[in-house]
Amino acid sequence: MRHGRKINHLGRTTAHRHAMLSNMSSSLILYKRITTTVAKAKALRKYIEPLLTKSKEDTTHSRRMVFAALQDKESIKELFGTISGKIATRPGGYTRILKLSDTRLGDNAEMCIIELVDFNETLLEAKSAAAEKTTTTRRSRSRGGKKAAGDTATSATEVKGEAVAPAAIVEQSAPTDTATETVKDGESREEAKADEAGA
Repeated sequence: MRHGRKINHLGRTTAHRHAMLSNMSSSLILYKRITTTVAKAKALRKYIEPLLTKSKEDTTHSRRMVFAALQDKESIKELFGTISGKIATRPGGYTRILKLSDTRLGDNAEMCIIELVDFNETLLEAKSAAAEKTTTTRRSRSRGGKKAAGDTATSATEVKGEAVAPAAIVEQSAPTDTATETVKDGESREEAKADEAGA
């Protein structure tokens, strides 16, 4: 049983696993996305996210700590130069795992792409286009499109927090051209008509 064992050893010794994750981290920093198995990608995400957080603070100490993990000068230069500027405002979650439908040919392992979130240009363009597009709500569509001028004026003032008096209600009286018949208790309509004709 695996009670309390949180580290996926990936079928490797400790030294082999650290070297593999270090090399994969350097490749991800240099190329911004790599294709690997889902298990390795999840292990890599736990390995590289603290390094990316350390790169936000460009001090000698943080550079030495990241270099101890990566052992690659080119990836350190790229990390503290280009990447740290782009992820400066992001509070975490620097990587994204996208699962692929195809499995690996030899052992049928699930494959995925792991990438840096801020460097996927197609998703960033789609997000900016969606922000620029004006959205309509179901409420405005169900009313049949455009609102009346009075409705927009009252809704605009309600949004600002001001109280708005309701519109004056005009009461219409019943038409006066029809004659009304008075019927007494216990008397039918025909009897009432006969009384009116006799009077």
